[in-house]
Amino acid sequence: MRITARGVGLLVAAVVLLGAGFRFAYPELTVLGAAAGVAVGYALVTAAWRPRLAVTRSADPDRVARGEPAVVTLTVRNTGRLRAANLVAEDRCGAVAVPVPLLRLRPGRDTTVRYDVPTRRRGVVPIGPLRVTRRDPLGLVALARPYGDTVPVWVHPRIHPLGAVPPGAGRSLDGRTDAVPHGSITFDSLREYVVGDELRRVHWRTSARVGELMVRENVDTSLPRLVVVLDNRAAAHPGRTAGVAESFEAGCEAAASVVAAAVREDLPVTLLLVAPDPVDPAGGGPPLDRLAAVGLADGGEDVLPTAVNRWRQERLGDTLVFLTGPGGRADLGYVGALRGTYPSVVVAVLGATDRTPPGGAGLVLLDATDGAEFAAEWDGIRRW
Repeated sequence: MRITARGVGLLVAAVVLLGAGFRFAYPELTVLGAAAGVAVGYALVTAAWRPRLAVTRSADPDRVARGEPAVVTLTVRNTGRLRAANLVAEDRCGAVAVPVPLLRLRPGRDTTVRYDVPTRRRGVVPIGPLRVTRRDPLGLVALARPYGDTVPVWVHPRIHPLGAVPPGAGRSLDGRTDAVPHGSITFDSLREYVVGDELRRVHWRTSARVGELMVRENVDTSLPRLVVVLDNRAAAHPGRTAGVAESFEAGCEAAASVVAAAVREDLPVTLLLVAPDPVDPAGGGPPLDRLAAVGLADGGEDVLPTAVNRWRQERLGDTLVFLTGPGGRADLGYVGALRGTYPSVVVAVLGATDRTPPGGAGLVLLDATDGAEFAAEWDGIRRW
C-alpha cells in the first residue's frame, strides 16, 4: 500500500488542524482536521478492498523461433457479485508494461486483451503476473496486487537448414533398419517394465532381487551419435554490441541447427555446455529450450580442461561438434586432445572475421560470422 503525495499532504493537514483546534480551542479547525482524517481513513478502507478477479493467460505459440510472431491472450473476469471493478491494471511482458483496461468491469463480466510478445532476441520472456492497482476516489491511497501466474514464452534461436549430417563411425552395412535407438542387441542399461515391453527382454535375476520386473534397455551402436558442445564462457565471446555478444547468439543458432538436423534424421544427439548453466545446472529439458535460456557464464581458467577430461571419460558419441567464439581460438588445443576419443571432431568459430589457423590432425575447422554462414560452411564439408 502506498500513500500518494496528496494523501500525505492531507494527513499532515489533519494532524496540524486537530492539534491547533484542541490547543487554541477552535472547534472549526477541529472539525476540518477530523474531516481530513476521516477522508484518509476512508481512502485506506476503499483501497484495501480486494476485488475478486479470475485471470487466465495463454501464449500462442509458447515456443517460437527468433523473429517469429507470438501473441498473448489475457482474460480478466470479475467473479464478485456486488460491486463493479474500477481499477488500473497492467500486465508484464518481459520488461514491458502492457496496460489492461478494467474500467467499470461489472460482476460476472470479463474483458480480453491481446498483445504481441517481443521476439527480436533469443531468451525466455516471462509473461505476467497481472498487476492491479486499487485507488480511492480522492486519489489519496494506492494499493497494487498481483493476479494470475507467470507464463514463459520460449524464444528459440533461428534454425538454418543443414543438408548433411555426419555419417558416424559405425554405420550399419545393411542401412538403418530401425529408427528407434534401442532396436539393436547391444546392452546399455536396465529399467522398469512398462506395458508393451517384450517378455524376452525381462532380466529375471535382477527382477527377483529388486521385486519388480526389470527389462534390458538396448542401444543401436550403428547409428551416428552427435555431441554438440556450446562454448558459453564469457571469455570466448569478448565482443559486445549493445550489451549482446553476437558471436554467442550465432553459436546458439549453429547449435540449434545441428540439433534440428539430427532430430530430423532420427539420430541421437546430446547438447553440452562448457560452463555450467546456473539456471539449469543439471542440463535437463529439451535442447531448444535450453538454448533459449542459456547465457554467458564467467567460468575460471580450468573450466574447459575439466570439461574436456569429463567428455573424454564419458565418450557420449562418435562425432563432436564444438562451437566457440573468437576468444576461444587459444583453447582449441584442449579440443584437439579429444581426437583420440571421438573419431570425428568439428570445430566452428562463430563471429570470426578472419580464418582460424589450422589445428591438429583430424580436426575440421569452420569459420563463420553468423548462423547462416555456418550452415553454408557445414554443408560444404566433404569429409568428416
